Amino acid sequence: MGYYTAKVKWVDVVDTPKGQKEKKVTETYLIDAMSVTEAEAKVVKDFEGYNFDFEVTGVNESRIVKIID
Repeated sequence: MGYYTAKVKWVDVVDTPKGQKEKKVTETYLIDAMSVTEAEAKVVKDFEGYNFDFEVTGVNESRIVKIID
C-alpha cells in the first residue's frame, strides 16, 4: 500500500452580518490506498451523505513513506 493526497473542492455558505456569502473551500486529504483510483473512490465514499456538491480535483502519490504513531 502507499499514501496518496487528494484535493477536494466545494462551496460553503457562511453567514455574515450582511447576509449569506459563498466561500470556496479546498482541502487536502491523505489516503492509504493501492492506487490513484482506489484513493479517489475512498474519498468519494467518505463524502457520501453530505448535503453539498464536491469535486475531487486531483489525486497524487505522496512522498510519505510511513506514518509513525
